Amino acid sequence: MKFIVYTEDKPNSLNIRKENRNAHLAFLRAGDAPVELLTAGPWLDDDGVMRGSVLIVEADDKETVENWLSDDPYRAAGLTGKTMIKAFVWAIGAPE
Repeated sequence: MKFIVYTEDKPNSLNIRKENRNAHLAFLRAGDAPVELLTAGPWLDDDGVMRGSVLIVEADDKETVENWLSDDPYRAAGLTGKTMIKAFVWAIGAPE
C-alpha cells in the first residue's frame, strides 16, 4: 500500500534542518528499510525556504511507516512539529 507523508518543521528550525539534512537523506536512501521510498522532497514556503517534507512511500501498513519514521534523523534532532500519514492512490504520473 502507498502512503503520503507530510511533515511540517517546528517554527524557527531551519538551522536544525540544514545541520541534519545529510543524515536525513542517508536515512531515506538506506536500502534495508521496511518502507520503499518512491519520491521525496522538501516543501517550500512563499519565500522559497524549506519548511517541511513530502514523501510517497510503499509499506505493508501505516504502523510500519510510523515505526520507520521514528528513526528519521530529523525527528531525533527535534525538527518535526507535525506529521500526517495518509493512504495514497497514485492515479496519474505513477512510475512504471
